[in-house]
Amino acid sequence: MGSDSQSCELCNNPGGAILWQSELCRVVRVDDPDYPGFCRVIWSGHVREMSDLEASRQMLLMRVVFAVESVLRRLFNPDKINLASFGNMVPHVHWHIIPRWLDDRHFPEPVWGNVRREGAVSRPLVSDAELAQALSVALKNIE
Repeated sequence: MGSDSQSCELCNNPGGAILWQSELCRVVRVDDPDYPGFCRVIWSGHVREMSDLEASRQMLLMRVVFAVESVLRRLFNPDKINLASFGNMVPHVHWHIIPRWLDDRHFPEPVWGNVRREGAVSRPLVSDAELAQALSVALKNIE
């Protein structure tokens, strides 16, 4: 780890409630009441860009992202899933997997965009334990 990793939020903190992890990456749930299925897939080592990873590591990471997307679709039944990898604020490879609904606060804007509507909307109740179990099954052959 270089000096960048010493000040990196994702090197020093889990980034959410850990649902699944391997030696190479982890899946965490973001604590956001408006987006209850919001997960991140975070690469374990301090890497700034996807292209800094070997091709086999890139493919493994994307297999995890796609597995998380599939689990979220099944458990939350959203209208859409958003996948995003910015790293502008935290330059450490990570992917956001966000279930979206037509009536969520920001739709069709990104969750970081302008609020389009207020008010809490009922969403499927999925515990961390239930989500972690589903991810464990979906990711059992990763690595």
